[in-house]
Amino acid sequence: MRIVIALGGNALLRRGEPLSAQNQRDNVRSACTQIARIAPGKQLLIVHGNGPQVGLLALQNAAYSPDSPYPLDVLGAETEGMIGYMIEQELGNLLPFEVPFATLLTQVEVDPADPALQHPSKPIGPLYSQAEAEHLAREKGWSMAADGAQFRRVVASPRPKRIFEIRPIQWLLDKGTVVICAGGGGIPTVYDENRQLKGIEAVIDKDLCSALLAEQLDADLLLIATDVNAAFVDWGQPTQKAIAQAHPDALERLPFAAGSMGPKIQAACEFARHTGKVAVIGALGDIEGLVQGTAGTRISIHSGGIDYR
Repeated sequence: MRIVIALGGNALLRRGEPLSAQNQRDNVRSACTQIARIAPGKQLLIVHGNGPQVGLLALQNAAYSPDSPYPLDVLGAETEGMIGYMIEQELGNLLPFEVPFATLLTQVEVDPADPALQHPSKPIGPLYSQAEAEHLAREKGWSMAADGAQFRRVVASPRPKRIFEIRPIQWLLDKGTVVICAGGGGIPTVYDENRQLKGIEAVIDKDLCSALLAEQLDADLLLIATDVNAAFVDWGQPTQKAIAQAHPDALERLPFAAGSMGPKIQAACEFARHTGKVAVIGALGDIEGLVQGTAGTRISIHSGGIDYR
């Protein structure tokens, strides 16, 4: 069974937690403990978010190189190496010695005319108060948006079109390698007027890229692990209800937050519709149930409407 696991950036560096290396290491270890439970007999490909991490690097970079800050594509590549290294090491400490691992820097083509490039929507970095957010917007020219009662920086998030490293990813999976790739949704790249590839100032949504990977690699299951145990209607309200299973058409008619659950729903629906297979959204701590079909929200074209828990 081939499974693509999309790990949320907030699962690796939790909301409101200090952005330290040790906190990230501890969270990666916890995530890998869960993943190790389903690893036997599976082909695993792991994609991770990088919102908190790339935002932290951008903040540090702006402080130390205010006149020539590194662009987001380069910082995204840095997070692929940093987080991939931690996942490889922690998961490798749990699985049999003979299991091979590979972390791949992954370039992903986007459309330079994508309207999303003109409308920043992807939250990155730490949480700020309203006063801090307004100060940063003035000082650094950043776009800021509400995230609950606080604020985060938001950046452009174009759709992924093509994964350049898809062939080596396939080769490694076929040889039984646990592959960590497309971290943060991959490194956003475009072709210029001379057909030269270059990076752009953006962050691709990792769930949409995971769905594209899962489709192209003929995965049996797309598993989107987040910090809630299912997708909910009326989230945060007294009337909230967890969705047990749903047809993509029915699910897409419901409102979900654009900066959080919305892209997960979109990615799951696209994978289910394009492949006829199952996508599941739920908590990393429920990973065995997510694989077995007893936890989370399952999205499938074979479901009828929406069923609630």
